[in-house]
Amino acid sequence: MLKRYKGLLCFGLIIGLLLSDATAYAAPIIPIPSINIGVEAANNPKDVALSLQILFMLTVLTLAPSILIMMTSFTRIIVVLSFLRSALATQQMPPNQVLIGLSLFLTFFTMSPYITQVNNNAMQPYLAGSITQETAMTEAMKPMREFMFKQTRENDLALFVNLSEMPRPNSQDDIPSTTLIPAFVISELKTAFQIGFLIYIPFIVIDMVVASTLMSMGMMMLPPVMISLPFKILLFILVDGWHLVIRSLVASFN
Repeated sequence: MLKRYKGLLCFGLIIGLLLSDATAYAAPIIPIPSINIGVEAANNPKDVALSLQILFMLTVLTLAPSILIMMTSFTRIIVVLSFLRSALATQQMPPNQVLIGLSLFLTFFTMSPYITQVNNNAMQPYLAGSITQETAMTEAMKPMREFMFKQTRENDLALFVNLSEMPRPNSQDDIPSTTLIPAFVISELKTAFQIGFLIYIPFIVIDMVVASTLMSMGMMMLPPVMISLPFKILLFILVDGWHLVIRSLVASFN
């Protein structure tokens, strides 16, 4: 028994020596840098102005998706394309990524004249230092307001003017953007739903014909959607559906 304990003790000493040598010859540990974010006192007014500009740019970048959705043609396009996919009953075909990507590129296409005006009248002069930041914001909003006024219905605009309890405006310049933007959004939703209703009509007819045919044949256990889906896709291909839908969408903004 004593010999067994001596053997275990020697084995433990050997393992300890090996571990100590491995530790001694191991590569040095690389220190992990620490990152500190703090607020320090500004040495001059320029530092304060630069900090405020950075904060403003971060705020604009955060609100950029909302600005893109609410002040451009994106809302109408994505709603109509979603209606089209639902009418076809193709589940997730095309996928959401494809619909959103197509909607973004169509938005850039339809908004390109207004984006050009914003770049020429606001962005480039501001980068050149010829106008102030406030002037650049005012000049950038002029083309966007022009687009929104063209697409907004008078009754929707009157609704938000009455809800805000503001004095009766004499011209479009008297209407603030906070009143114009929600009126523009609900007008876009109404237009998109109207287009979606027209898209649904031919596909509903196909569903009704297929359902009545299956019932007359006694095939009540067979889902009509399974039979009508190929006919919907065939009809959509024969009439060149994507061409018609996209042409109608782009033409609706003119």
